[in-house]
Amino acid sequence: MDVLIPRSLEEALAMKADRPDARPIAGGTDLMVELNFDRSRPDAIIDLTRASELAELRRQDGHVFLGAGVTYSRVMRELPEFTALVQASRTVGSPQIRNRGTVGGNLGTASPAGDSLPALAVYDADVVLGRVGGDTRTLALQEFLLGVKRTALAEDELILGVRWRPVSGPGSFSKVGSRNAMVIAVASLCLQLDEDSRTVRVALGSVAPTVVRAAEAEVFASESLAEAGVWDDPERPVEPALLSGFGERVAAAARPIDDVRGSAVYRRHACGVLGRRALGWALADRREWFAITGSMEE
Repeated sequence: MDVLIPRSLEEALAMKADRPDARPIAGGTDLMVELNFDRSRPDAIIDLTRASELAELRRQDGHVFLGAGVTYSRVMRELPEFTALVQASRTVGSPQIRNRGTVGGNLGTASPAGDSLPALAVYDADVVLGRVGGDTRTLALQEFLLGVKRTALAEDELILGVRWRPVSGPGSFSKVGSRNAMVIAVASLCLQLDEDSRTVRVALGSVAPTVVRAAEAEVFASESLAEAGVWDDPERPVEPALLSGFGERVAAAARPIDDVRGSAVYRRHACGVLGRRALGWALADRREWFAITGSMEE
C-alpha cells in the first residue's frame, strides 16, 4: 500500500487526480477499522492531515463554511450557536475519537447512521467538492448522499467541506442506541425551528438508506403551530394532538430495515417518540427565550 502525504490541498488534489484509486484519510476513525479488519485494502491512501486548508472554519457571505478536516471537538468549541450540530458531535464516539474524527469523514463514509448528517440535512447544507486546478462544484446534501455508503463524489475529487446559511431558532439532536455513549444509532433525529420562515425542519438518520427529511411532518407542524398562534405567542398552549400527530408523521417518513441493532418496527416507533420529544423541547426553548428577552428577536 502506498501512503501519499501532501503538504497542501493543491498537492492533495493533484495526487488524487494522479491516483484516483487512493482513499483519503484524516481522522481515520472509519477507514482504519476497515483496514484493521481487512475489509478494505486500497492500493494507496492520501493522508490529508497536513492540508491545513481543509481545517478552515469560516463565516462569509451570510454562510458558514465547515472544512472537511474540522474535528467534532472543534465543532463543539467553535460553533456553540448551532445547537443541533454540537449535540450531534457530542454523541460521536469517545473524546479521543471526537478529537480525531472529522465531518468530512462522516460525509465520505455516507453511513445512514452518521451522527452529523441529520443536523446538516436540517440546515439545508451543501457539500463542496474540489478537483485539481481549482475546479469546484457544490451539491445539496441530499444530492451528494446516494445510498448506503454511496456518494456522488467523482474518483478525482475530494470533499472540501460543507456550507449552510445559519437558521434562527432552537434545535436539537437525539438518538436511540443500545447504551448511553459510544454507540451507533439505532435511530436518530434532528429538529430545527426556522423563525424567519416559521417552519419546522426534521431529518432522520439510521432508518433509511440515507438521511431523510420528514416532509409531511414538517408541513403539518409548521401549519399547526401557525393555526394555534404559537409562532406569534410562544406562551400559547399546544394541544397534545399536535405533538402526537407530528410524531406519527415523523415515524411514517422512516424506511427502516431489521438488522442486528434493531427491528424496523422498533426504529419506526423510536422515530415517533423522538419527534414528539424534540418538538416539545423546541417549543419549551422558545417559551424560555421569550420569557427572558420579552421578544423573539436576538
